[in-house]
Amino acid sequence: MNLLLDAWLPLRARDGNIAYRPPSSVADPNIVELALPRADFQGAAYQWLIGLLQTALPPEDHDDWLDRLAEPPSIEELDAAFAPLAAAFELDGDGPRFMQDRDPLEDAKPTSVSGLLIDSPGANGLKLNTDHFVKRGRVETVCPDCAALALFTMQINAPSGGAGYRVGLRGGGPLTTLVLPDDEEASLWQRLWLNVMPSKSLARQGKVEAPRPEDDTLFPWMGPTRLSDKKGAVVVPDSMHALHAYWAMPRRFRLLFEDAPCRCDLCGREATRSVAEIRAKNYGANYEGPWQHPLTPYRRDPKKPSEPPLSTKGQPGGLGYRHWSNLVLNDVDNSGALPAAVVHDYLYGKVPANRQARREGEAFEPLLQHARLWAFGYDMDNMKPRGWYGVEMPLVAVPPEQQEVLRSWVQDVTELARQVAWMVRNQIKVAWFSRPADAKGDMSPIDTQFYEATQAGFFHALFGMQQALLDGESTHMPTDIAKGWYRGLRQEALRLFDAQALSGPVAELDMKRITGARRNLQAWLSGRSKGSKVITQFAKKGGFAIAASKESTTTEEVAP
Repeated sequence: MNLLLDAWLPLRARDGNIAYRPPSSVADPNIVELALPRADFQGAAYQWLIGLLQTALPPEDHDDWLDRLAEPPSIEELDAAFAPLAAAFELDGDGPRFMQDRDPLEDAKPTSVSGLLIDSPGANGLKLNTDHFVKRGRVETVCPDCAALALFTMQINAPSGGAGYRVGLRGGGPLTTLVLPDDEEASLWQRLWLNVMPSKSLARQGKVEAPRPEDDTLFPWMGPTRLSDKKGAVVVPDSMHALHAYWAMPRRFRLLFEDAPCRCDLCGREATRSVAEIRAKNYGANYEGPWQHPLTPYRRDPKKPSEPPLSTKGQPGGLGYRHWSNLVLNDVDNSGALPAAVVHDYLYGKVPANRQARREGEAFEPLLQHARLWAFGYDMDNMKPRGWYGVEMPLVAVPPEQQEVLRSWVQDVTELARQVAWMVRNQIKVAWFSRPADAKGDMSPIDTQFYEATQAGFFHALFGMQQALLDGESTHMPTDIAKGWYRGLRQEALRLFDAQALSGPVAELDMKRITGARRNLQAWLSGRSKGSKVITQFAKKGGFAIAASKESTTTEEVAP
């Protein structure tokens, strides 16, 4: 099975039908989406195709990129671009195998193919019988198509897995951020091409050479394994191809194919061949040094500028607007945020090139006028997945010289939201317990409810900020935006308190304490209590006055 030549990817057409076709079919304008059976496979397949296009068909510059956005290649042209790399994408056979060790690993005991799935219970979980929620035996046999995706998904997300089982190039369980068109009619080609960059826009890591299928600094499975069983045996960017990050292979696996039909436990299709077992061995490639994957955001410690940046990981509580700034806007000197290269290239390369082309009379407009940010990844606790998160958020663009102003405004509004969420949580705790400082338990669902309820308001404010900057405003955040954001947070804070205050432990219910907690919250939100400086400072920056009227006299003061 060859992943460039065979029909193995499930693609959804405009009429809703799903068909399995080869990768070159992404050039078909009637194909609008991938249709993988799992969320992590969907994200991995996007990354696989983006890496393939970046390797086989890199645009020379942003003008070339715009041309291919407006006039995509034909399926035949894409086949021709992929053909020279086909030898590196054989999934089975006697020669090199895609993402698999050159050594057959015959000294390793075969284990279940479910070991390729990050959310499957590990050996220790099976031994201790702790697989309560994700049961053993769910996946016993898979088709070669799903085996390929499971293998690639594991290699790009590889968490810690015990002694010598290496994490991925981006660390275990990294976040991925992609740029998507805000257009339901967009083709899959347009979705993918938004994330392909001119070669000069890629972080300069490694050797810049034309890709060759036999080059094991690009495709590591094409050569002997870079073992890490000895001290100091690491893989650093300078020794590898500049595009190696897309094809990094930290784990040592061999798929054991059987000429036996099966109904795939993942996609449900009937297949003539199957994979029930794999071989795995430790001490594969150990990635160290200043690696930066183009599809992942990073963070650098401003106090330690000489240290390599760390990839952003999934965290409990999911992803939302409070993470937007760090995923989109550069902030090296303060928070140390380094958005993914693909996001940076969209904001600083593609959008400006599009604006210039429009000024020159070319009709490059629909996809770059509005876009969305797709952020996804596992939330890992070492080798244990706590959850998979995926969210789409608006991606606004302003001229490069106004990026810093937008960043400061966004940080002001998100910091206010963070402080309000903290105060609401604390006062609900006061309402629930006579000794709130001693109360145990997870209060994070309150934060989650607050952020979810205020997310639409944030993006409404964000679009307002964008328009103000495009109109030439750059001195301070427009008063109507600042005031509207404050009022929205205040209203939701009081509503959430009222909805939750009576839901604490029945034995602890005390109406006097509950009403006192609400008065404390209200006074803080009105800037009238000790510690509410954040409220008065935001109002001062926004150029508006905080209403001082009593709760009973205005609708603004009363929770709906």
